[in-house]
Amino acid sequence: MSARREKPVSVSMTEAYDIILSPMVTEKSTMGSEHNQITFRVPLSANKLEIKAAVEQLFKVKVNAVNTLRQKGKLKRFRGKLGKRPDYKKAIVSLAEGEMIDVTTGI
Repeated sequence: MSARREKPVSVSMTEAYDIILSPMVTEKSTMGSEHNQITFRVPLSANKLEIKAAVEQLFKVKVNAVNTLRQKGKLKRFRGKLGKRPDYKKAIVSLAEGEMIDVTTGI
């Protein structure tokens, strides 16, 4: 069985800013930073290859792996009416050894 080779994906600077919406600063994502991982909020349509290319272009770091998950929005009540928060996608980016991103400074 032959391994499938993907063509390298390149994104422009404006596309990279559209793909990486914001870093997520939560207790769980802070614990991931001990293992050289950064968590970002990304669009639902973004795939792993685009996310990897965007992070490498914006922050000038080497990315080892990208894990994604779709987070379903919660049902909440607002003034007695039932509402729903929007769904979103999280990307957990594992950086190469020795690389780091300071998410508190911004892009």
